[in-house]
Amino acid sequence: MTTQNDREVLNSILNPNLPLGEGLFDPEEKVPEDAPRKDDDDEIKDLESQAVKAAEAGDIKKALQLFDKVVSLAPDRPSSYNNRAQAFRLVGRPDSALKDLDKAIQLSEGKGRSGSAALCQRGVLHRKEGRDDDAITDFKAAAAEGSGFAKSMIVEMNPYAAMCNAMLKNVFTAMSDGKNTNQVMEENLKNKTG
Repeated sequence: MTTQNDREVLNSILNPNLPLGEGLFDPEEKVPEDAPRKDDDDEIKDLESQAVKAAEAGDIKKALQLFDKVVSLAPDRPSSYNNRAQAFRLVGRPDSALKDLDKAIQLSEGKGRSGSAALCQRGVLHRKEGRDDDAITDFKAAAAEGSGFAKSMIVEMNPYAAMCNAMLKNVFTAMSDGKNTNQVMEENLKNKTG
């Protein structure tokens, strides 16, 4: 088990372009578990596990067939739509993925792990399509649920934070190379870039 401080230090190493403590990826993030559901029986969980394993093995066609079966057996289960959306993304079917993500968000009301994960996936798709305002809206909703990934995406998409991070990176690089940091800062401010 790691402490919060250990995770913050590790995050600063893995994500050097983010301000310290901002957009922290925390593997122990506090996104609430989904509430137990009556349609979470062993058959559904087993089929979903098989589908995930098929997707991880690269057999997306089989994964989609299994996810289709899970959705047909438990049509009100948000995680099933969220997982199938991931498979749709992997085969380059973003429109189908968006439909499933919309359904997962509707069923979960954007709450819990399924809701947060669906909001993050949909935010990524929106961002890929250049719909940054929609992406930010989804990331903010997921961040409110406790998603560290969503928090880091909000920081990353902030143009002022990106510019400041680039400038800081230049200064720290100059410091480690023994260069004149005042001169580097003056150049950064003159160019307003990193």
